[in-house]
Formats: sequence, structure tokens, C-alpha cells
Amino acid sequence: MATFVDHSALRVNQAGIIATVLLAFLGSFVSVWFELLIPALAVVLLLGTWKPELALFKQLYFKVLKPRGIVKPRVIEDSPVPHNFAQGLGGVFVVVASVLLPILAPAGLALALLVGVLAFINLAFGYCVGCQVYFLLGRTGVLKQA
Repeated sequence: MATFVDHSALRVNQAGIIATVLLAFLGSFVSVWFELLIPALAVVLLLGTWKPELALFKQLYFKVLKPRGIVKPRVIEDSPVPHNFAQGLGGVFVVVASVLLPILAPAGLALALLVGVLAFINLAFGYCVGCQVYFLLGRTGVLKQA
């Protein structure tokens, strides 16, 4: 049975990740309070991985941007599983970044920036590093792929 994924929703999600990380990073030069965006992003990513209907940025797409014609759908025959895995993996890295922030803020911000850069690579070039990790783990037998 074929499954389909709206890649516009994925792109809005990536843009949301990039914007949040950039705002946290740049804002941290003004106030340490901007760093709270990093743990908030971790919650958003992990909740959205656990229950896709809780994915904040994707819901922005489905409930606001798509209905108003601001972003056009791009539905492709694809499996959502690798994309969901990639989001969860990003969420785990952002959790680690969140833990590092009070201990060693530059390392926490750098790790969060890495997640933002990987989201940018996916958005700009269509290459999903987290998806590749999913497929690699599947090939090595670490993950059972759907």
C-alpha cells in the first residue's frame, strides 16, 4: 500500500527549526533568556515525533499556510517514517544542547546550530541527514525498518 507525504509540511517544519535556532543563537547575544527557545524547540520536536498531530510547525502549515494558499502542497509517494525518525533525532540533539546550555552555553548553542544547519541542508538541497542515518541503521540491522 502506497503512502504519501506532503513535503511542503516537511519544509515548513525545517524552516521553523532554522528560525527558532537562529533566533535563539542571535538573541543570546542580547539576553540569556533567548536560550530558552532551545529547550522549547526540543519539546516541539519530540512531541511532534511522538504524535504527528502535535508537530507545531507542521500544524502551522496544515491549519494556516496551506488553507490560505500561502504554501502550496507538494504530496509525494514516500514513507513518513524516515522523516519522523530524523525529527526525533534532531529533538534528541536539541535536548542534549538544552542540557549543555547552563553548563557550557557555547557548546549548547553550537549543537543547536548544528541541528539548524542540517535542517537548512534539507530545506535548501533536499538532503535529509537524519533520514540517511535511519536507512544506515536499518541496513546494519540496528533498526527494523517499516
